Order: sequence, then C-alpha cells, then structure tokens
Amino acid sequence: MRILVTGATGFIGGRLAHRLLAEGHEVRALVRDPDKAEQLRLAGAELHQGDLLDTRSLRGAGEDVDVAYYLVHSMGRGGDAGFETREDRAATGFSEMAKREGIGQVIYLGGLGEHPRSKHLRSRRQTALLLELHGPPLTYFRAGMVVGAESESYKTLRHLVARLPVMVAPRWLRTRSQAIAVDDVVDYLVAAAANEDAAGREIQIGAPDVLTYGEMLDAMADSLGVRRRLKLPVPLLSPQLSALWIGLVTPVDAGVAKPLVEGLSTETVVTDPTGAELFDIRPMPFRDALALALAEDGAPSSGTAPAARVAPRSPACAQRPG
Repeated sequence: MRILVTGATGFIGGRLAHRLLAEGHEVRALVRDPDKAEQLRLAGAELHQGDLLDTRSLRGAGEDVDVAYYLVHSMGRGGDAGFETREDRAATGFSEMAKREGIGQVIYLGGLGEHPRSKHLRSRRQTALLLELHGPPLTYFRAGMVVGAESESYKTLRHLVARLPVMVAPRWLRTRSQAIAVDDVVDYLVAAAANEDAAGREIQIGAPDVLTYGEMLDAMADSLGVRRRLKLPVPLLSPQLSALWIGLVTPVDAGVAKPLVEGLSTETVVTDPTGAELFDIRPMPFRDALALALAEDGAPSSGTAPAARVAPRSPACAQRPG
C-alpha cells in the first residue's frame, strides 16, 4: 500500500513509519522540516513538506494514498491557551484534504478516559470527532500511557524513582491507568491498515494489568533495583504544583509536565474491549513494557528483559481498501 504518516518524526510515528517501510509499503511522511526526517528519507520514505495549519501546503499529500495515519497532538507547552483552536484547525484541514484526495481510511491515536477534566484529553477526543466528521472512514484508537524510552510519561516515572529518596503522594497517585507498550501500539496501528472491520470503529487498547500511578512507580523502582519510595501523603498538592515539582526534580519540561499531570486525575482504563478483539494481538504486561523501555534507554534493570518480539501477524496490511 501507499501510506501517509503524519507525526513521522515523533515517538510513535517514527517507529510506525520505519515498520511500514520494513514490511514493504510505500511511505509518504508529512513533515514540516525535511532535515529532521533525513533518516526516514534514507530508509526509503518519500517526504512531503507541509504544515497542518497551512491547507495549501497539504495539496498532493494524499495523492494515490490508500491509508493515512494522524499522529499529531500538541501538549500545549507552558501557558499555551490557543492550542485547542490550532488542534481543531489542523484536524479539519487534514481530514478535508484526505477526503478530497481520495484516501480510503484515516487511523488516529487518541487517549483513554471518560469525561476527562484535562483540556488536553478533551482536545484529543475533539480531534477524533473532527476527523470523523470531515474525512474518510476513521479508525480511532484510544490508549493510556504509552511506555517507551522516548515517552515523556515513562521519563517522568523513571526520574521520579531515580532521583527522589522520599516522595510526596499527591492524590493522583491513586488514579488507575492501563498503560501499553509502544511496540504493542505499533502492532495495532499496522494491523488496522485497510482492515475493513476496523473502519469506522473506536478501539480501546491497553496492557492486561490495571495499575494506579503509585503502583507504576513501585514497579519502576523494582525494575531499577532501587528501594521503594516512602510516599508521604499530601492530598492538597494541585496539578500546577505537581507539575512544578516534577519540573524541578526531573529533566521533563514543566510545560510538558503540566498537561501530563492534569490528565492524571482521569482514569485511563479500557471500558470497551470489543474493538481490540478484532486483532490477534496480546499486549504485554506493564513490567515487561518497562523492561523493554529501560533496555532501550540504556538504564540498568534488576529484572530480565522479555524475549525479543517476533514480528506480528498483520494480514490485513496486504489488502487494499474496499
């Protein structure tokens, strides 16, 4: 197939683009700065320079494309009050281009969480609605924390455990989540391409285990082989103060930490597993995902990393859309 990937220089989009190329698909990457996509070009990807906020620059991006992946989301760094408007414009412009140029399917990765307080999680849901309203048939994946060496959420967990001998316990440490390994996310994304059963579906994905963020910190401590952290209860620590605190004790930018922490007040668990049942994919447990991320990150681990993963079966990728 010929596949268009947005966000191809990002954490998930980059892995996806290289995987699609390895499986023999023609990949066109929509990028703002071609210099940042040089590795993709060398791997065989076609680069289309464009900006999602400039609809004229999108012309031709979807020409002769079977499937497009929309993997773009702004964290709204710092006090970025206008990010929601830009997100809406980008999703609308992209979906209109996709429909106009005859793309058969759009695949989008958003977030889990019902009725979220976080404007960033709400924005991801709004993006899905706009893609569905204006564009081709949409496959809407929803995931919680994606665990991988380049994930900001993973980095936050790792550095909180590694740097704090004693940790305060804000209320959000009791929030439940269902994280998922980045390799599993890519498996789902690849398998959905041109899969007629996945078109027009919302698909919630997650690891088999549901953990609180406090339990995730304990798992990270075990994986790093450090003593478990004594968590002192501070129930009134606000998301803003939590973000500043994370910015002080970890290398994660406070402007990124703030939207991450805002989302921690919402449970991000799978409430409808029927969509994921369309795929022959069994996500790995959280601790295995941590072990793989730590191995890729070069961090010492007390555990044994899971065996190398076999390339998943994704026969749907050999089909062309209807």
